[in-house]
Amino acid sequence: MREAFDAELARFRDQLAALAKDTKDAMTRATTALLDNSLAEAAGVVGDDDELVGLHHRIDQQALVLLARQQPVAGDLRTIMAGLRMSADLKRMATLARHIAELVTRRHPRPVVPSEVRQTVVAMGAVAVRLAGAAQDAVTTENVDAATALERADDVMDDLLTSLYRTLVVDHRWDVETAMDLTLLGRYYERFADHAVSVAKRVAFAAGTRRPEAAPSS
Repeated sequence: MREAFDAELARFRDQLAALAKDTKDAMTRATTALLDNSLAEAAGVVGDDDELVGLHHRIDQQALVLLARQQPVAGDLRTIMAGLRMSADLKRMATLARHIAELVTRRHPRPVVPSEVRQTVVAMGAVAVRLAGAAQDAVTTENVDAATALERADDVMDDLLTSLYRTLVVDHRWDVETAMDLTLLGRYYERFADHAVSVAKRVAFAAGTRRPEAAPSS
């Protein structure tokens, strides 16, 4: 009985790791589409979003199975509940990557990012991809130290967002459409970073509070 539960719990963790990887891939491709103004790459990110949402729902269903099959002990319950919240964060991160790709599809063939702010946006994209990779590593390895590292990278993203918005306010050359696109873009990257930090904190909570407990008799 406990062996079957442990196998299901391991599958639940594997699905979370798969969702984290797919989320990182989505942001990597969305950022490439944005900077290269690639309609094909952007369309691929948008098209793949349904698969990511489907995986998120399967993880939620698996959590319900775990809760119903056996009354989990405290450590297992933390793992399952933290996993549910991680799944929601990762799904939201994937949605934000899709939003970035959608900006490309809406504005093509005009690029979303003007040359004047390209360096800032390149840096934002690089930080987002790094955060996604760190979140994936945290989920896969249950690294309890990941939250601190991600919070530092999140501070960098906040600084970049401030720089982008300062440019928009000071420089009055922007048309309304461009200014709106850049405002949204900055917000998408900033929220993506926040959710990545949230994922790492939930990993730290689940792993850091897990204690060995006697397996229930079968």
